[in-house]
Amino acid sequence: MARTREFNEDQALHQAMLLFWKKGYEATSIPDLLQVMGISRSSLYDTFSDKQTLYIAALEHYKKVSFNRQVILERASSVRTGIQQFFEQHITSAYDTSLPGGCFVTNAATTLESRDEKINELIKTSFLNLEQAFCELLEKGRQSGELDKTTDVKAWSYLLLNLHQSINIMAKADQDQQRAKEMISFVIAGI
Repeated sequence: MARTREFNEDQALHQAMLLFWKKGYEATSIPDLLQVMGISRSSLYDTFSDKQTLYIAALEHYKKVSFNRQVILERASSVRTGIQQFFEQHITSAYDTSLPGGCFVTNAATTLESRDEKINELIKTSFLNLEQAFCELLEKGRQSGELDKTTDVKAWSYLLLNLHQSINIMAKADQDQQRAKEMISFVIAGI
């Protein structure tokens, strides 16, 4: 008869995500994970197989819990309002001292020494999905007349994606949050 799990898998995964986000993959040990997840070594291996599989599950979990920001872009009534609201929420989150700092996906992209194909694909897909969300909002604005018909939505989308990533890095480096807000206002005025 199979044993039932004696822990909340989502809660344990969330704790693992926070630890990986804070310390990175290489600096996070199995004993560290066991402690924050509140589970035994056998439970970790029975549920997640190994550290790398757990890390991938933590990245996927992060994408699920942070996906709601892209909904702001999808539901925006105007380009500038949508981008402003998206970045306001993003900056607040990136600088939130109760979180590890920056963005887990950005940290993974910039700190992992050797990534497997699955991790590379998760990171790439995350970036492409956000760029596509920016592109769709900008295209909607171009079609509605809010933006000039000659607006290069692909270039603007890529710029906004890169601003998103730079805010993550600057927040991790503990730079001034107000300057990030001013930068976004400056960019939005130029769209």
